Amino acid sequence: MDRLFASFANKIAHIAGSPLTFLACVVVVIAWAVAGPFFGFSETWQLVINTGTTIVTFLMVFLIQNTQNRDGVALQTKLDELIRSSNAQNEFMGIEKLTDHELTALHERCEAAARNSHATLERTRAERRRRGHEKAEATGG
Repeated sequence: MDRLFASFANKIAHIAGSPLTFLACVVVVIAWAVAGPFFGFSETWQLVINTGTTIVTFLMVFLIQNTQNRDGVALQTKLDELIRSSNAQNEFMGIEKLTDHELTALHERCEAAARNSHATLERTRAERRRRGHEKAEATGG
């Protein structure tokens, strides 16, 4: 059942996101608007578009959420595998399960490490310039 629903959700999400589907929806709305004078812009005429769009929106929310959830898990699994198989810090595996506070603290720690790396790089460049190595590097010597 899971495979069947996943396949169905992927196909519908793909179709729903296509330009042809958008064009078809525009045609339906235009046809509905053109039919307005023939139905005297009645409540029933308005109810048709309201009911149709509400039902489609309601169902699409669940289909799109399903595909988003699967895409998110697949992406996270790929990232975890890259982290696991590289020299990266394994502590980053599974961080999507942390609380907002824990994620913020980890993000701040990463930003501080990036600032420190940038400062070290700038100090190294300044020292190279001071020693006159920058021109030699630029010319390949």
